[in-house]
Amino acid sequence: MSCEGKYNIKAVSKMLGIQAGTLRAWERRYSIVQPHRNEAGHRLYTDEQVYILKWLVNKVNQGFTISQAVDVAQNGELYKEAAPFTIENTDRAAEMSSMILDALLSFQEKKANDLLSQAFSMYNLEKVIIDILGTLLVQVGHLWEDQKITVAHEHFASSFLRTKIGQLMQWLPSDPYLPKVIASCGIDEEHELGLLMFTLFLRRKGFEVIYLGHGIPEKDFEVVLKEVEPRMVFLSCTIVDPAIKTLRWAENLYRNFPETSFGVGGSAVNHLSSEVRETYSDLLIGSTKAEWEDWISRKLKNK
Repeated sequence: MSCEGKYNIKAVSKMLGIQAGTLRAWERRYSIVQPHRNEAGHRLYTDEQVYILKWLVNKVNQGFTISQAVDVAQNGELYKEAAPFTIENTDRAAEMSSMILDALLSFQEKKANDLLSQAFSMYNLEKVIIDILGTLLVQVGHLWEDQKITVAHEHFASSFLRTKIGQLMQWLPSDPYLPKVIASCGIDEEHELGLLMFTLFLRRKGFEVIYLGHGIPEKDFEVVLKEVEPRMVFLSCTIVDPAIKTLRWAENLYRNFPETSFGVGGSAVNHLSSEVRETYSDLLIGSTKAEWEDWISRKLKNK
C-alpha cells in the first residue's frame, strides 16, 4: 500500500490556519517534517505529518516559540498528550473502529484512510495505534479464524493495518545512544496487540526497534540476529503452550548469541505454572511497565 502524501501545502495551510511560507520555513529550519514530493516537485503531506504540524501549531498558540515546540517534540512529548477521557470519546473511538473495519472489509482503502485522518484529529498517536489500529488487527484475525471473512479480506485489511502501524511507529524519536532491539511474536503466536504495546513502550523510551511481527521462521530469525546484532530481543505470547515453546527457544538462542539478552512477555506469562516461572525467571520480563523498566535496566547494566 502506498505511503505517499495526499495533502498539498495549500490544503495543509488551510487546515492548520498558518501560511504556506511558514510551513516551508519550519521544514527548512527544523526538519521535523519532510513531506513527500510528487513528480512535479510539489509537497504532499501524510496524515501523520499533518498530525505533527497540528501539534506544533497548538504549542505555538499556547505561547511556545516554534524552536521550543520542536525541542519539546523531539524530547518525546509529542505523543504523550491524550484527549480527555469521556464516555463520548470512548464511544466515538469504538464507532470509528467499526467504520474503518467496514471500509476495509469492503476494500474501500480511501474511505479507511479518511476515517483514520478523523481519528488523528481526535486522539493522540498512542490511542490510534493501540485502541484503533492494534485492536482492529486482532479483530480481523479473529474474524478470519472464525471463518467469517475470506483470506482475501484478511490479507487486505491486515496489510493496511500493519502498514499504518509501521508508519506511525517511525514518527517516535529514537535515541542514537540506546542499543537496537528486536520485537517479535513467539513460536506459533499470531496475535500482535501485546507486542505492539511493548514496542510502543520501547519506542517512547527512545529505543530503535526492529518490529518483525509474527510468522518469522526460526532459521530466518537467526539470520536477522546475526545481521542486526541487537542488544535485546523481546518475544510476545498470549497462549501458554506457545509461551513454553518460546521460552525453550529463547534459552537455546541465548546459548548461540550470548551477547544478546532475550525476554519473553505477553499475557500468557501470567498463566504459567510456578515451576515454569522459576525455571525461566531470567527470561520473563513481566506484564507491567514497572517490571519492563526493571528488566531493561538490569540487562543494560549486565552487558
